[in-house]
Amino acid sequence: MSQVAALERSEEKRDEVESAVVRFAGDSGDGMQLTGTQFTLTAALAGNDLATFPDFPAEIRAPAGTTFGVSAFQINFGARRIMTSGDDLDVLVVMNPAALITNLSDVKPGGIVIADVGAFTARNLTKAGYENSPLENGNSLDKYRVIKIDMSRLTVESVKEFGLSNKEALRSKNMWALGLVYWMYGRPRAASVDWLNAKFSKQPEIAAANIAALNAGHAFGETAEMPAEIGGYSIPPAKIDPGIYRTVTGTESIALGLLAGTQLAKVGLTFCSYPITPASALLHQLAAMKEFGVITFQAEDEIAAAGAAIGASYAGSLGITSSSGPGIALKMEAIGLAIATELPLVIVNSQRAGPSTGLPTKTEQSDLYQAVYGRNADAPMPVISVSSSTDGFEVAIEAVRLATKFMTPVMLLTDGYLANASEPWLIPNIGDYDPFEVNFRTDPKDFQPFSRDEGTLSRPWVKPGTPELAHRIGGIERADGSGHISYAPENHQKMTNLRAAKIDGIADDIPEQEIEQGKAGDDLVVIGWGSTYGPISRAVSNLRIEGFDVAHIHLRYIWPLPRNLGELLKSFDKIMVPEMNNGQLVTLLRAQYLVPAEGFNKVNGKPFLINELEEAIRGRMEQ
Repeated sequence: MSQVAALERSEEKRDEVESAVVRFAGDSGDGMQLTGTQFTLTAALAGNDLATFPDFPAEIRAPAGTTFGVSAFQINFGARRIMTSGDDLDVLVVMNPAALITNLSDVKPGGIVIADVGAFTARNLTKAGYENSPLENGNSLDKYRVIKIDMSRLTVESVKEFGLSNKEALRSKNMWALGLVYWMYGRPRAASVDWLNAKFSKQPEIAAANIAALNAGHAFGETAEMPAEIGGYSIPPAKIDPGIYRTVTGTESIALGLLAGTQLAKVGLTFCSYPITPASALLHQLAAMKEFGVITFQAEDEIAAAGAAIGASYAGSLGITSSSGPGIALKMEAIGLAIATELPLVIVNSQRAGPSTGLPTKTEQSDLYQAVYGRNADAPMPVISVSSSTDGFEVAIEAVRLATKFMTPVMLLTDGYLANASEPWLIPNIGDYDPFEVNFRTDPKDFQPFSRDEGTLSRPWVKPGTPELAHRIGGIERADGSGHISYAPENHQKMTNLRAAKIDGIADDIPEQEIEQGKAGDDLVVIGWGSTYGPISRAVSNLRIEGFDVAHIHLRYIWPLPRNLGELLKSFDKIMVPEMNNGQLVTLLRAQYLVPAEGFNKVNGKPFLINELEEAIRGRMEQ
């Protein structure tokens, strides 16, 4: 029997629960993201469905122990389909007072709070804003089940044999906490042990120390006189479709989708970007795909990145660039150039809370106006959005298809929550996807750089150096057909109309809008876009079970809108639009269809909760 197997004791009968929401929170140096990732891996291996919510501090180097430096990782895992990262917490593990004060309000009444009392020193309490310890004052935590453990001391004792300094030993505290929570939910440690051995293969003493801390936390749960109710849970596997799964973040699925899309188009992928939170991870993902011919370029600024991507498209590759709201603002003049030159381009916008720098690590949906309208002059382009971490794969393929078929920039909207959140993804068979191979113009007969395809109104794509097809493009208005510079008023009117008609025509190339739940004519429809999908879907499902006639529509295509959307919306008496902004889609829907849509908005940097949506829907239906 292996050492790990010997340490795994046969579990006594546990209370079976359908799902649980657990959050690890501590200082940014406490390894909370790593801890959460390991717990996610174990939940996936156990066959649970899951969704995660990593929460990063905005300050790069906030002073240790302050509320500005708190990092957290939340996971909702269960035996049913998991739609969100969870509402109220069942378990909160906190490594210091700052983590407690910033996360306690999210714990459900009667929920479990596990606190490292070793970190609740007078200095740390002051940094967090406590006058006295909430663990000792007798009433601050009355509505929770509080488990006080000196994790710091127990971690140092568990790794004493490895001769580490006190500071080095405390770096294993996250593994001690992980071991305890593994015990609470009856989870094996083997996958984490293997991961530690692999990660620290060149530092075996560090691997051994972390494994010792992991085992010590698990053993503490087994042997200490702990309250019975915190160690008796089991969550069976979820009933999910058979196949090969992997856990992906929204950023990973978009990267894979961009690669798949360019391969289906049989065109090169050139990614040009500048680092910005939370969009930088896409550059990291694509930079690791060189073996597939992916070219990545880190530019000196956002404007240069957009310009380089346009240059790549002019040269016959598909230029792709990405950023978040502030960086997209800097790219907008170049995006207008791509619209004027009618070159394909994909722009990935990982939205975050603004304006300006705003809350760079917090999520928001406030760039819809920017995406649809945010350019000088009349410069329309397609805008599509991602609704879940795994949906990024399909949406990225669609962005590539639209860009290359209609010779236009396409903006793909995701957000900070989706970029970092993860969920299981059923790996598709790429052979099931229809290719949409790009046809570069090579025939010089009757060639004009701004002639148009009768069906799509797109102009030809010509690689530089193609014999007898020399032409020039630029930001000054071009004459229809010939592409010569033109200042003629009637030509500018015609070209403006043609560019608009080309984008409007995409509505005939995309699917009609479907109703996710309910039917046309129900009492109320909830219409959303982007990462609101999970909480809206669950809230509507719960209310329909209660007997409410409420429907759900979710948009992938923001511009142009699906051709049947207006007719659908007019069949409902009440329209509610939840958004993490102050009402951008609702304004668009009112303007396009003159329907009585009403917003339900929040901009606190956090995703919608299911219960707040249920309450809001009930309130609207009672009006």
